Amino acid sequence: MTSQTLREARKYEETFEKRIGNEERPKFHLTPRTGWMNDPNGFSWYQGRYHMFYQYYPYESKWGPAHWGHAVSTDLLHWEYLPAALAPDELYDMDGCFSGSAIELPDGRHMLMYTGVSGEHVKYGTRESVQVQCIAVGDGTDYEKYEGNPVLSGSDLPKGGSRADFRDPKIGRKKDGTYFCVIGNRPEDGSGQILYYLSEDGFHWRFKSVLSSNHNRFGKMWECPDLFELDGSWVLLTSPQDMLPEGFEYHNGNGTLCLIGDFDEETGILKEHHHQSVDYGIDFYAPQTVQTPDGRRVMIGWMQNWDSCSIRSCDVPWFGQMSLPRELSVRNGRLYQSPVRELEKMRCNKTEYKNITVAGTVQLEGIKGRMLDMELTVRPQDPENLYQKFAVRFAQDERYHTSVSYRPRESILKIDRKFSGSRRASIHQRRSMVNMTDGELKLRIILDRFSVEVFVNDGEQVLSAAIYTDQKAAGVSFFADGIVNIDVVKYDLIKDCRTGLLAGEI
Repeated sequence: MTSQTLREARKYEETFEKRIGNEERPKFHLTPRTGWMNDPNGFSWYQGRYHMFYQYYPYESKWGPAHWGHAVSTDLLHWEYLPAALAPDELYDMDGCFSGSAIELPDGRHMLMYTGVSGEHVKYGTRESVQVQCIAVGDGTDYEKYEGNPVLSGSDLPKGGSRADFRDPKIGRKKDGTYFCVIGNRPEDGSGQILYYLSEDGFHWRFKSVLSSNHNRFGKMWECPDLFELDGSWVLLTSPQDMLPEGFEYHNGNGTLCLIGDFDEETGILKEHHHQSVDYGIDFYAPQTVQTPDGRRVMIGWMQNWDSCSIRSCDVPWFGQMSLPRELSVRNGRLYQSPVRELEKMRCNKTEYKNITVAGTVQLEGIKGRMLDMELTVRPQDPENLYQKFAVRFAQDERYHTSVSYRPRESILKIDRKFSGSRRASIHQRRSMVNMTDGELKLRIILDRFSVEVFVNDGEQVLSAAIYTDQKAAGVSFFADGIVNIDVVKYDLIKDCRTGLLAGEI
């Protein structure tokens, strides 16, 4: 039975989404139906559609008691909103239905597993947060909370595990049909750890092991874990809080960590071989993955940073967006990311230039727009005399621009949005160290009105950033201090070229 709290949220979102015009949203990045969005939740394939839930506060464009928003898609790019799925309406989740995941049960039902947050009164009138794991089961639209909730609580933690930092269950199924779950937790040393649980039926769980321990190496608390096998390796994604930079890694403070290694199912322990940032830009956090029906591993993250939320005013009708879906692979022990291949069906109006010489600033006829997919190859005209700097500027007019620049002598790539129209002293740039192969750098730059995502050298690195520049600023220019030759291929992403409709039109 739908609670009054959930009915009110559904009525509110249905009314207030009508006040947001299609042109006020991205075309192919998911935003909240109305109000606030953060972490992706319950990313799953169910009954012929991808389901994406998300941390949601419909009533304001700022964080509030967490609900679960809900949207579905057949191609990961065009989303249809469904009614909110969860609201904080039980004693064990009265302070919020925090992040979690979803899976299809053998009987055809859709099961959500999430973190319920409530408070307990302790000494001297203070209140302590308690986090537990809960289940709701439904038909893809309506979900009923399990009468046996919570299914995991403080009594299921290993010794020293924090009840206040025990969250974000990511559920999966093993080859024998049983279930596993990874959950973020804080141990006695104050850093983070990922716990590994097992279940025969998805409802009754037992603690197996500490899958991976931070030991204060990568920030503090580890949030939003995801564990999967890919290309012969095991991959653990998690989002640590309060990371310190290491060289050009982990500059986001609150960012996403990738650990690649071997997983021993008998002991439930991951042996790490490699670690890296997942995104080297400004805005990316709390990703979740799904395995598509054709076997691809696809990841979507919250394209925002907790420390840069002030870049957008709270008086706008929505805040927060998801990243472009990214296909993952492991090559030479490193995680690679590529834009989901479904995006290629939206490419129209191809404009191509080859071997263009850039010295100073150059603009090219037909290269502009705020919804575009641009592939760029940069080469020094004289490999013995490297240029000082190359930059591409976009979302540009006389006043505004965002840029991606490269200095080959230091191998440093930088994304910079300080002239994007922000009126806040927020985070505006990030740098990464990239590889130049035979004197060439390859970039794929994807714009969707309020964001830019830069894929470097066929996905070896990605840099993401939210931008809220006036939509009239649609110019693109190229700049070189020195002399470079570039190849450019640009596509508009306004239309679905199969039907001729604007993306998202019905």
